[in-house]
Amino acid sequence: MTEANTHLEIDASLCGEIVVLGEGTAQVELRTDPRMAADERGLVHGGFVFGAADYAAMLAVNDPNVVLGAAKVMFTAPVRVGERVLVRASVRAQKGRKHEADVEAHVGTTRVFNGTFSCFVLDNHVLDGK
Repeated sequence: MTEANTHLEIDASLCGEIVVLGEGTAQVELRTDPRMAADERGLVHGGFVFGAADYAAMLAVNDPNVVLGAAKVMFTAPVRVGERVLVRASVRAQKGRKHEADVEAHVGTTRVFNGTFSCFVLDNHVLDGK
């Protein structure tokens, strides 16, 4: 397995645990828990699923200075507290600093999320400014 070079301080309990990491590809498993509930019925807030998808996309690019520029996503089924979400990301195109990553998330065989993430590799950390 490739070593992670980005997002090294991520809290895996909130964004997912790395399952597979390879050249241009990553898989992350998000174990949902009650902190992620949006309501009393146990619906997981979509922001947690998006966060895991973003993390997987960043890992697929795997550069210390990668940032998310844009995302076009769709939530296709609900996630319930206690479910495990497997997120797969793969870089499908690269042009200069821009990387396009396709991301899908599943609970079992049910797709719950998919999208395209536009990621950019900067010369320096985004907080360093220009």
